[in-house]
Amino acid sequence: MAYSSILKPSTFMNTVLYTGNGGSSNSVTGVGFKPDWVWIKNRTQSAESTSSHALTDIVRGVTKTLRTNSDTLQTTDANGLTAFGTDGFTVSDKQIVNGNNDALVAWNWKAGTSVSGNTSGSGTAKAYSGSVNTTSGFSIITYVGNLTAGHTIPHHLGAAPSMVICKSIVENRGWPIQHASLTSAAYSIFLSTTGTESNGSNSWNSTAASSSVVTLGNNESNNKNDNSYIMYSFAQKQGYSKFGKYTANAIVDGNFIFTGFKPSFILIKAFNAAQDGQSWFIYDSSRDPGNTATQTLQPNTSAAEQTNVAPIDILSNGFKLRTNTGRINGTNGEYIFMAFAEEPFVASNFNAATAR
Repeated sequence: MAYSSILKPSTFMNTVLYTGNGGSSNSVTGVGFKPDWVWIKNRTQSAESTSSHALTDIVRGVTKTLRTNSDTLQTTDANGLTAFGTDGFTVSDKQIVNGNNDALVAWNWKAGTSVSGNTSGSGTAKAYSGSVNTTSGFSIITYVGNLTAGHTIPHHLGAAPSMVICKSIVENRGWPIQHASLTSAAYSIFLSTTGTESNGSNSWNSTAASSSVVTLGNNESNNKNDNSYIMYSFAQKQGYSKFGKYTANAIVDGNFIFTGFKPSFILIKAFNAAQDGQSWFIYDSSRDPGNTATQTLQPNTSAAEQTNVAPIDILSNGFKLRTNTGRINGTNGEYIFMAFAEEPFVASNFNAATAR
């Protein structure tokens, strides 16, 4: 049996729940580390429930917000996330991050080591900088495009990323994703839409990401000349993260998907034409600490949290589908996923995960 060297996954990725106070300052703690990427969603169903997802990272800086449910460029929200702390972050009175008495969730990732340099590959070299954590396989890189297929962006992970997410900072462009389980490296799927995979966007070169660089195509969604972009890259780490795909069986007693750990966070999306039009779905064990996870949020929409529209079981070594809906288990459907661990199934200190 293989073991995980990451004994406590929550030191690199952790979810916190908090209640908004509507005031000018709300200090959110309990993350367990200084976060470098914070993804916040207001969960509350109310007259103001159409609150966008709000993403802020250490590389772009505080008050700089991107929204996964929109293709809009980065905005400066002086009343958004205003500080990264040693155990969390501080938000001001923006509804999407601190609505009064609203329930909110924040998913947090740790990077930490600064990197910078020039891009390489085809076309004119451009500047890049970022923050990286090679132990957990996560990096945040901001770079400048050159509109040349074969432009290569260093990710500094030391291992080929299984998933890469890009977004223009300065223009209204989509969120192209390269995922190792899509049909080929040239295929994209977009975080802000319900569409399926496509090889027509030219966001990526046909060359798969290597242990050192991500290779771009000549599409303006992630490589317009002299435009600035953000790139989040994830390399799979045994017992901590898993990036894969599964084929639906379209019955309520759905498939079991092995991850090798008890998941704390799961993102799922249908990627083939048989289930076109399905949303992305996020689950986490903080909102659903029991065996069955019924609370879902959708990155491609500003909708509030939904209950029991696509339930799953979160187990000690993976997750099991508990519905035959096309959202996560429809007829002839194929789905990609990203998952992070609450704890490894078996760590290098020989501790086994708590059974569920």
